[in-house]
Amino acid sequence: MWMEVLAIIAGFGFLLWSAERFVLGASALANNLGVSPLIIGMVVMGFGTSLPEMLVSGIAAANGNPALGVGNAIGSNIANIGLVLGVTALVVPLSVASGTLRREYPMLFAVMLVAGMLLWDGDLSRIDGVILFAGFLLVMAWMIWTGLNGRDKAAVDPLAAEFESEIPTGMSTGGALLWALLGLLVLIASSRLLVWGAVGVAQSLGVSDLVIGLTIVAIGTSLPELAASVMSARKGEDDMAVGNVLGSNMFNLLAVLGLPGLILPSALEPAVLSRDYPTMVVLSVALFVMAYGFRGPGRINRLEGGLLLTCFIGYMTWLGMTGLS
Repeated sequence: MWMEVLAIIAGFGFLLWSAERFVLGASALANNLGVSPLIIGMVVMGFGTSLPEMLVSGIAAANGNPALGVGNAIGSNIANIGLVLGVTALVVPLSVASGTLRREYPMLFAVMLVAGMLLWDGDLSRIDGVILFAGFLLVMAWMIWTGLNGRDKAAVDPLAAEFESEIPTGMSTGGALLWALLGLLVLIASSRLLVWGAVGVAQSLGVSDLVIGLTIVAIGTSLPELAASVMSARKGEDDMAVGNVLGSNMFNLLAVLGLPGLILPSALEPAVLSRDYPTMVVLSVALFVMAYGFRGPGRINRLEGGLLLTCFIGYMTWLGMTGLS
């Protein structure tokens, strides 16, 4: 099994590097083409940090392991809130004041409701996959529309300023295109390596693809969000730290969860609806209560960050007691 373990470690390493290179090149290319900072941040950066999950999910389904993709989608959302925001808030308490984020909260809950209704029958069908992926395209279109029609508001929205400060400048268009293409190619190769290693470990340990997707793969593919959120928070870009998670969670439920349905429809393991999806919903509601800010700017303090992280550790323990038995 050591070859599979090495494949997972190498896959994660190349995944992190290539996702960063892809976002760097794509952001610089969009900036050189005159795209607004808000669109670059919401669409290019948001899509780029979710691309590892999408590729891993699609490749897993194409290889006959759709449950790994389902576990990756739901597990990444749980890790994004419990692990990523929990650790980030422990490092630097987060203040959330952006109007853009206030618009994204209701959309995230709408996406969770639609996805939950589609999965309620215990199957992830091709129709479900079509609906979810169409939703992903609609969200992308909404983000672009928001960026194009919110130029005046962008001047007073702290999220727009935070995005602008992160966009690389001074890179030639050719260099930006080269980094974006190289990052994408390495992303694809590292995703295939990671899936091969994860499936091998699952078979060696006698556990389901779902559990491997919820644990090893979900945590690993959430590392770009963890790095981005911690760095943003340390720079005082709290809205971006939370925005990374909200955008990623919507993309995960729509694109990452939709791909297995499109590629290889399958029945869900019962635990998805009795254990994993409810955990994701509870953590999402907790994030909303902590960060929304009903009477002013929202805030996630260290105590709340510790609570989120404790919930994530408890969930991992729960998986160890039930999913691995």
